[in-house]
Amino acid sequence: MIQLSRFSIGVGDRFAHQAAAQLRACSELLKDGPLVVPVWNKSNREHSFIGSCPESVLAAARSAVAAANWTHPWHVDADHIRLGTVDRYIPHSDFFTIDVADSIGQPPGPGEAEAFADRHPELVGELRIPGIHGAIRTGRADVVACATQYLSAVGEAARLHRHIEAAKGAGSFIAEVSMDETDEPQTPPALLVILAALAEERVPLQTIAPKFTGRFNKGVDYVGDLARFEREFNDDLAVIAHAVRTYGLPANLKLSVHSGSDKFSLYPVIRRALARTGAGVHLKTAGTTWLEEVIGLAESGPDGLAFAKSIHAEALDHVEALCAPYASVIDINPSRLPSVADVAGWDGARFAAALRHEPSDPRFDPGLRQLIHVSFKLAARRGKAFTDLLVAHRDVVGRNVTDNLLRRHLRPLLVG
Repeated sequence: MIQLSRFSIGVGDRFAHQAAAQLRACSELLKDGPLVVPVWNKSNREHSFIGSCPESVLAAARSAVAAANWTHPWHVDADHIRLGTVDRYIPHSDFFTIDVADSIGQPPGPGEAEAFADRHPELVGELRIPGIHGAIRTGRADVVACATQYLSAVGEAARLHRHIEAAKGAGSFIAEVSMDETDEPQTPPALLVILAALAEERVPLQTIAPKFTGRFNKGVDYVGDLARFEREFNDDLAVIAHAVRTYGLPANLKLSVHSGSDKFSLYPVIRRALARTGAGVHLKTAGTTWLEEVIGLAESGPDGLAFAKSIHAEALDHVEALCAPYASVIDINPSRLPSVADVAGWDGARFAAALRHEPSDPRFDPGLRQLIHVSFKLAARRGKAFTDLLVAHRDVVGRNVTDNLLRRHLRPLLVG
């Protein structure tokens, strides 16, 4: 069975030019000790926007791995796939993020939730789980209600897993179950029910992405109660360890934090929990590479800066359309965005400072950063005119990509 390493980083490379720079961050981190395994991911939606295909992600990853002589594991993720989109990924991926958020809340068949509760009397009563202070108290009605909420999603995950397994073979891929793109967070007791149901369906997931409390907006820091998140994260780790022991799930099962890029305030919380428990984590940072490409181009010279300004101007003309698909994970006040006239007078350093996520820099503009984050499809429409700039300015762009991943993400998360 392919096993996912303790620490892994989901890295997006929407235009397939930064795999080497991303891998360089993982190589540099090894000097500090931790091995973090890169997982290159790209969703079907991103492929459709850009006009790329799954095999391009594999090709870019292979090229970077060979050039760097990387001898450690690496993976390619079919990101947020469903039954209708998975087949094109199967030959080119060994990691599958099985997205079942749309099935959450769909009622299971008559009597299925009650039958699940009957099969799992261990979920009812005072549950004492090592690592959780005090007892979790649940009644049978609580288990039935939770099963009613999640059994259809678990069934969808099982169907999709069996579909992939039939094509690729048992043990030949890593399965993640994603439930984060939904309105309500999953509590630790709900996570236990979900894991019991996945074990019953014989889904050997190695990572699970629940929805946590608070807001995980794209490309900016966490918004929420840090103390509450810390309790929840630690309780989830305890629930996973308990489920592994109780239900025979893979021993390396770990939490996945989606929209994990730039969650600077959470990294110390997560690092402490991992050090205390010995658990692993998968952190997904998909969209920040595109932002670093824009930052690098702004710093690279007149042609790159002109491109960055043109993306900003076009994005201002289409704010509503660009933001609508991401409404639940961005928070932008259009009236506070810098105007075209404002940006016209910026030099490359000023543009980069507005976009680069350095919270202590008064020039940083989180609204602008989030708008450019969701505007990658505008660059895709430029086609070769954009990718030629990436090639021409590969050094400065790549330096930004590596520095962002290493200094702002990996070291704070795993080294401190």
